[in-house]
Amino acid sequence: MKEARKIRVLVAKPGLDGHERGARIIAYGLRDAGFEVIYTGLRQTPDEIASAAVQEDVDVVGLSILSGAHLTLTKKVLGKLAEKGAGDVLVLVGGVIPEEDQPVLREMGVAGVFTAGTPISKVAEFISGNVAVN
Repeated sequence: MKEARKIRVLVAKPGLDGHERGARIIAYGLRDAGFEVIYTGLRQTPDEIASAAVQEDVDVVGLSILSGAHLTLTKKVLGKLAEKGAGDVLVLVGGVIPEEDQPVLREMGVAGVFTAGTPISKVAEFISGNVAVN
């Protein structure tokens, strides 16, 4: 019997935000939960994030945004993913996201929004429940 492949998750820090502690905690936590995780590091452009997602053939892109530019940056990343033929990748946004912006992100195409303090187990369950692996 063939073993199912691991879900591949790209964790990215778009924009000029220089705080990566939360992104690293999520990356390590998801890795420990059995996912294959690629962390792109700080200050990534939307194009760099989308290119890495395509190159790494990921199932999920998780954006960690604390700068307040979550609407603009997320829209740009979603656009770049679509341009590169990866519009079907599950996109999650986490960080400091005001409640009133969460429905706007979902309308853009974000599958899940996780604010600071969300348990990693909840993020892992969401991913597992929304990504089919062969």
